[in-house]
Amino acid sequence: MAGHSQFKNIMHRKGAQDARRAKQFGKVIRELTVAAREGLPDPAANPRLRAAIAAAREVNMPKDTIERAIKKATGAGGGDDYVEVRYEGYGPAGVAVIVEALTDNRNRTASDVRAAFSKSGGSMGESNSVSFMFRRLGVITYPASAATEDDMLDAAIEAGAENVATTATAHEVTCEVESFFAVRDVLETRYGEPESAKLDWRPENTVTLDEEKARSLFKFLDVLEDNDDVQNVYANFDLPDDLAEKLSS
Repeated sequence: MAGHSQFKNIMHRKGAQDARRAKQFGKVIRELTVAAREGLPDPAANPRLRAAIAAAREVNMPKDTIERAIKKATGAGGGDDYVEVRYEGYGPAGVAVIVEALTDNRNRTASDVRAAFSKSGGSMGESNSVSFMFRRLGVITYPASAATEDDMLDAAIEAGAENVATTATAHEVTCEVESFFAVRDVLETRYGEPESAKLDWRPENTVTLDEEKARSLFKFLDVLEDNDDVQNVYANFDLPDDLAEKLSS
C-alpha cells in the first residue's frame, strides 16, 4: 500500500466504474445468485448474501430486482450456473493484475481475459503467479460523517480490525479475511450499514506510473471491467497525486 495516494487511485478507478453503473447490474446479479445458492436465502443467516445485497444497493439496484435475483437463484430452476475463477498476470508497464470472474463458460472467459492481456502487451500467468504480491483483506467503508476518526478507530480495533484509514470523505476499515464478517457486523450495529463491505486484494508494493503508462494501463483495465464475466480487477499501480487528478478530471 502507498497510503492515501493508493486510496485515491482506487477511488479514481471506482469513479470510472460508476460511469458504467447500468452494466454493473449484471455483475451484481451474478454475485447475488452465487451467494444465495451457497447458503440460506435469508441475508441475516448468509453473510455473503448480505454483502452482495449491500453491493447491489451501492449501485442503486431496485429492491424488487434484488429480490427477484435471489428468488430465481433459490427456485426450482435455479437460474444460470456460475463458477468462480481467478486469473493473474502482468499488464502494461509490468503491473501485476488479478482478475476475479463468475462465469457459466470457463473456456470463453479464459479466452477473453487472455486476449485482453495479450493485446495490451501483457501476459496472463498461472494461478498464484502474482497473488503473492498482494494481501487478501476485508475492507469496510463508511462516510466520514458516520463517526469521528478516533471513535471509528476505537470501534474498529475493538471489533477486531487491523487499521482505519480516514480521509476527508471516508473511513476505510481493514481486517483479516477471517474477521471480516464479525468486524462488519459489529460496526453495522454501531454505525449502521456501511457504504461498502467486501474482500479485497491489496498490493504489498506498487509500480509508479507516468501519464503514458497510466493511460495504457487504464485502457487495459477498462477492457477487463467491460467483460460481463469479470467481477473485480485489482492491480498494483500507483500514481502521483497530480496525475491522478488529471486523469480523473
